[in-house]
Amino acid sequence: MNWEEIRKIHTWLPPTSDGWHQHSNDGGWVQDTAIVENTAYVGKSALVSGLARVFDSAQIFDSACVSGSARVSGSAWVFGSACVYGSACVYGSANVFDSARVFGSVCVSDSARVSGSARVFDSACVYGSACVFESASVFDSAWVFGSACVYGSACVYGSANVYGSTRVSDSANVFGSACVYGSARVYGSTRVSDYNLVFDDHSVS
Repeated sequence: MNWEEIRKIHTWLPPTSDGWHQHSNDGGWVQDTAIVENTAYVGKSALVSGLARVFDSAQIFDSACVSGSARVSGSAWVFGSACVYGSACVYGSANVFDSARVFGSVCVSDSARVSGSARVFDSACVYGSACVFESASVFDSAWVFGSACVYGSACVYGSANVYGSTRVSDSANVFGSACVYGSARVYGSTRVSDYNLVFDDHSVS
């Protein structure tokens, strides 16, 4: 894909390709300030810019962007129209896709998935086989891990921990130093905060 064509997809790009080059593995555009190893894959419509680093067998494709000082490594994939930026790290076999945004000093690792229009930011961590999707948000220093899922328009923030096979959904909020774990379900417009614990097979709505 030439520069004129890529600018139709990423309309913020400058008029000329000065300071950019095409990656050897499928020709995706990489800013000269970024580093992409030859073992990585950058699809023809994707971008890697700024001081970003893409290592190992990581793949960036479709119209996805990796920018800022973000790191993508291992066998992680960033695709769809997803963006990873700031100093975020995506590694292991994690996937960030659809129109998801991962930014700040976030870590998304192992086989975690962030998708839909979800946002993971600040210094949050999503790992294990956890999923954050639809329009959910995880931020501040919250952790979502194990096989937990956060979805709908739910928010997990503060220093909250959500793990096990927990489901947090709808417009529920888990925050403060709250812990939700086991096979618990938090949904509706519930707010779980401070040092509250919800665990095992409890449901809160």
